[in-house]
Amino acid sequence: MLLLLSDEHKEHLSFLTQVDAEVVKEFCRISLEFIRKGTNPRVYQTAAQKLSVDANTVRHGVEGLMYLLTECSKLMVNELDFRDSIMVLGFPEELNKLLLSMYQENCREIRSVLSHMAMDIPHYHDLEWRLDVQLAGRALQRRTEPQIVLRLHTKDGDKLESHLLQMDPSNLQHLTQSLEAALAELKTQHCRRIMRNIK
Repeated sequence: MLLLLSDEHKEHLSFLTQVDAEVVKEFCRISLEFIRKGTNPRVYQTAAQKLSVDANTVRHGVEGLMYLLTECSKLMVNELDFRDSIMVLGFPEELNKLLLSMYQENCREIRSVLSHMAMDIPHYHDLEWRLDVQLAGRALQRRTEPQIVLRLHTKDGDKLESHLLQMDPSNLQHLTQSLEAALAELKTQHCRRIMRNIK
């Protein structure tokens, strides 16, 4: 699968053609470190002083490499598609080979880091329900107030949690319609594309 780069991303990566291969290798190392541990603005300042360029230029170059490596890893881009994706950048062959080798060496680790960054939220485990109806009381002889009592069990890893919900039929109907709308939204082409890229 080919990775399509925006014009802004191409502009950020164009800085790499102005420096030698060792600097690009160092930028790749910094990018991988930032993917693992997060960014550190001081690194941009230090690199900018050594190269006598603006710190934002360095930041854009490193972030461009981070984006390139993470997106290619996420999409599991093969060697041929990776070469075709970066060919539009106009890099020399030596730089293309360097980027390809960095991608191939670190693809599995980047995917591992990205999978650990994914949100781990509780999910449905079980649902118990009961219908309670009060038919009469001391003040009103003929009154019906149906209430639905739900006990929702969720699972977060190995931990089970229980949530007690109580509602009247109109609120239950509204809740049902909202959940059905959310399920219908998941079946749209846009959501499928997003879910495919998240995995």
